[in-house]
Amino acid sequence: MSLAFAVFKEKSRLKALLDHFSIIDDPREPWRVAHPLREVLLLVVCASMADCDHFDAIASWGKANIGFLRRYLPYEHGVPGGRWLTLLMNRVDPALFSAAFTGWVRETWPERPELIAIDGKTSRRSHDRAEDKAPLHLVSAFATTSRLVLGQEAVEGKSNELSAIPVLLDRLSEGGSLKGALVSIDAIATNARIAQAIVDKGADYLLAVKANQPTLRAEIESAFSAATRIDTCVDFDKGHGRIEQRSVSVITEIDWLNGERLPGELRLPNAATIIRVKSQAELADRGRFETRYYISSALLPAKRAGEAVRGHWGIENQLHWVLDVVFAEDQSRLRKGHGARNMAVVRHFAINMIRTAPEPENKPMKPQRKATKPTRTSIKLRRKIASWREDYLAIALEASAR
Repeated sequence: MSLAFAVFKEKSRLKALLDHFSIIDDPREPWRVAHPLREVLLLVVCASMADCDHFDAIASWGKANIGFLRRYLPYEHGVPGGRWLTLLMNRVDPALFSAAFTGWVRETWPERPELIAIDGKTSRRSHDRAEDKAPLHLVSAFATTSRLVLGQEAVEGKSNELSAIPVLLDRLSEGGSLKGALVSIDAIATNARIAQAIVDKGADYLLAVKANQPTLRAEIESAFSAATRIDTCVDFDKGHGRIEQRSVSVITEIDWLNGERLPGELRLPNAATIIRVKSQAELADRGRFETRYYISSALLPAKRAGEAVRGHWGIENQLHWVLDVVFAEDQSRLRKGHGARNMAVVRHFAINMIRTAPEPENKPMKPQRKATKPTRTSIKLRRKIASWREDYLAIALEASAR
């Protein structure tokens, strides 16, 4: 028996996971159920952690590892096949499943996140042309410091993101979980309604200002030209074939934005800081220059503002990129019922579990030319190791809730 089973604690991530699965209604007639819903959900989460990206692979993994699964639940009738998994996951209530995920995250990682990025992503192959059904578009909340998925809400398309953000904020704010956080959203949400919704939850907002609001952008440009006190911080970044210099400037004398405004002009509640980010990137064959603007309700010094702006884009390469490249989400062809939405939540369970698991022992080592600090094992390799070694998968499941 592995060390993970020997030190199994009453309050583990697995116990919290199974407890939250219990809130999801099973739509089937109880007397006809051979595979209880908790067993099905645990199977798909474990198999997704173990590098399985579609239902046939999940069913095959379950059959090959039924002894491992029976350490946690009975599985008296084994595991369902790929076709039955498809049917079952299509019928799970996606709203309850998302609520179970958010509750599990809140219980397992109870500390309040400092920076939260909200952004949408489309699963491109989940469309159904025969039924004129658009691909799944999921708006996710991501804690950029701890790199954890906090919640998600599905919408019909990118243009509908505004309707999902207040619902997602309501779910995230239960128990005061958003108090003191800085919530960053792209320019699509730069309006008074979203800003007020964030402030009402006890959080601050960081909203982008782009060309879709030319009047506001012009006003901000003029404000920087006329400002007498500007706090500026410059930093450099090198990697991926580029050298980039970023100059972050902030002004806090913005009474004109909170004062009387003409009809139709944007009014943001509690606006306190305007941020300008000038970036200059030297690529192998060209240079790239860009200026971006943001408005925040928090009084941010330039250094902190730069960290928050960079943190927002962490959702792109630490969540969306991982889903596409490591979990092959864009290749998923789930189109019927609720399968696409529910499996998107399953991937979020798996990402949080794998990302926060302890470093695997005896992992393959890369040759190093000189002594450097040890690198973290990638999520892609962790999934491979979880598929090879039951003890590592058990450790990832049974880590203590913090």
